[in-house]
Formats: sequence, C-alpha cells, structure tokens
Amino acid sequence: MKGFDMTSYIGYIGTYTKKESKGIYQFTLDTEKKMITDVQLAAKLENPTYIAVSKDKRNLFAVTKNGEQGGITSFSVGTETGTLTKLNSILLDGAPPCYVSVNNINSKVLSANYHTKKLVSYKLNQDGSFNNEISIVNHEGSGPHERQEKSHLHFADFTPDGKYIIVVDLGSDRIITYTNTDDELNEVNSFSAKPGSGPRHITFHPNGKFAYAVTELSSEVIMLYYDAEDGSFKDIQYISTVPEEFREGNDASAVVISSDGKYLYVGNRRHSSIAIYKIDENNGELTFLEWTPTMGNWPRDFVLDPTEEFLVATNEKTDNMTLFSRNKETGRLTLLQSNIKVPEPVCVKFL
Repeated sequence: MKGFDMTSYIGYIGTYTKKESKGIYQFTLDTEKKMITDVQLAAKLENPTYIAVSKDKRNLFAVTKNGEQGGITSFSVGTETGTLTKLNSILLDGAPPCYVSVNNINSKVLSANYHTKKLVSYKLNQDGSFNNEISIVNHEGSGPHERQEKSHLHFADFTPDGKYIIVVDLGSDRIITYTNTDDELNEVNSFSAKPGSGPRHITFHPNGKFAYAVTELSSEVIMLYYDAEDGSFKDIQYISTVPEEFREGNDASAVVISSDGKYLYVGNRRHSSIAIYKIDENNGELTFLEWTPTMGNWPRDFVLDPTEEFLVATNEKTDNMTLFSRNKETGRLTLLQSNIKVPEPVCVKFL
C-alpha cells in the first residue's frame, strides 16, 4: 500500500497561508528512486503551521486559525492514499497555538500557544475527534531578552514513558514538567535555562535518561540529565548551534535525534543550515561534526523518514523543501533534491 510499504512513504507539510499556500500539503518519498514526488494540497486550512500524526497513523492533528480564534483540527487518515478527512475542530479566542502533539494511545492532544501563553489539553474520542473536554493552564513569566516580555510557550509534549507532560517556555527560559493525568494539569518540576537563552523545543534520548533542548535566542543545545522519577532536569552541557559570528539573532529552530541515540540534528534559520552532533554513548554529551546547508532560506523544521536513511527540511522563506540522504554510521547528510516547491512550509511529518 502506498505510504505503508517498504519503499514509499507519505509525508505532510504544515504551512503558513499568508501568501500562496492553501493549507496542509502531502508528498511521497520514494526511497528506491531517492526523490520526493506528488506534492499536492491535502486539506484546506488557515495557518496549519504545526501538525502531529498519531502513533497508529489513523489521525492527523493540525494547528488552526479561523478569524479571531485559534485551536486544533482533527483529521482521519486514509489507509491507502493518506487522504485527510476533517473530523472536527476546537477553537478558543485569540491567536492559534504554535505546537501540537498527541499521546501514544491517541486519547489526549496538547497544544502550546506562543501568543496567549496557554497550555491546552484536549481529550479525544475513539475515532480521534475532539470530545470538547479541555484543560487550560495560563503561564506567566519573562526574561531579559527583548522578545521575552512575557511567557511564550513553544512546545508541549509527552515524556517517552507517558508519565509527564513537558512544556518549553521561550519567554521565561523555563522547561516545566506537569503530571499527565485525567484531572487538572499540575506542575511538579521546573528547570531554568540560562537567562535570555529562550528554549524552544526538546527531544529525549532513546534511553530516557538524557534530553536535548534547543534555544532559539542564544542558538545553543542544552544537554540535560532527565530524572524519570520526579520529572526533573539538570543541565550538563551547552553547545552552540552556529559559528560564533552567527550567535546573535540566528533563531535556532527544530531538534531531532536518531532512534539509535547516536546523532542529534538542529536547524538554524538565519544560518540556513542543519548542525550535526555525535552523542557520547556513555554520558550523552555532544561533539559537533559539521553544518549542512539546507539550500534555502529559513529552515523552520525537518524530519527523518521512517527508515532514517533520509532527512527532509522545510525552507519557509524560499518556499522549498530539501531532501538529503543520511549515512547512519557517520550521521552526515548528502544533498539529493533542493527544488521541491512547497508554499510557506513550516512543519513536516511522516506517517
């Protein structure tokens, strides 16, 4: 079946719809021909800037804007073609969120809102639609940087064991841990990064003991020790994502780890590159390897394909995606395609 066989995989692209884009786009990665084809509109939606696919591949969730409201829309995914069918949306007053995630059992969705400072938890029906039960936490805080005038939530997702919810607040330089229960969300721990660093996203090592947070404002990766018992973090290492001359105003973006825990990848928007690091298998610390140009401007996001032999990056300001092959042994990337036209691409995910 297309998208579920061993050579062809379906992917989706979340976009801004400020210019030419009409919503969520779909594409096919052919791993034998080593190329991306069939880029097409999958669902009309206003500013679906971030998307998430359920573990069972039956649902896709997208950030949604509708006039003066913002929220999340749920879709069912066609089993053979990946066709998206809208189920329903939940909208709140104010700007739309910037991040959406779903737990492994497809019972709960989270959103983080950069503008309204809200963490929202949504309960799901069996088919993946929303059942209108939500929990909301309003965040407060600030930092020394000019962009840290208030709390700016940029990430909300579940820990690998599903025990906790992790929220990253760029505005207050904090990574906050919440209980993951059916009741109200309760904060149980909080880590403070260097003032003015602006943490954006975080990813966990497969061993569950280490985590890596990328900072947007200072363009660094924070290597963290994670205690799964109490949900606490301890910083071990800070390492730059760009050359020294790009340290100010680079706006680092996404962070991705390989499933074998050997390599970490970080996007640099102004530097238009992906930074590659080798991970020490014993202590989790990072060693910088190289920068790979993304062959476009403003790489907002990127993802490894299901085989992890390819990496796909989105360049928002040049309306293109780039495909790389990936050497699993060395972690290094080789350019395959850079002229894949996609309007205003932001987020990219595979089934």
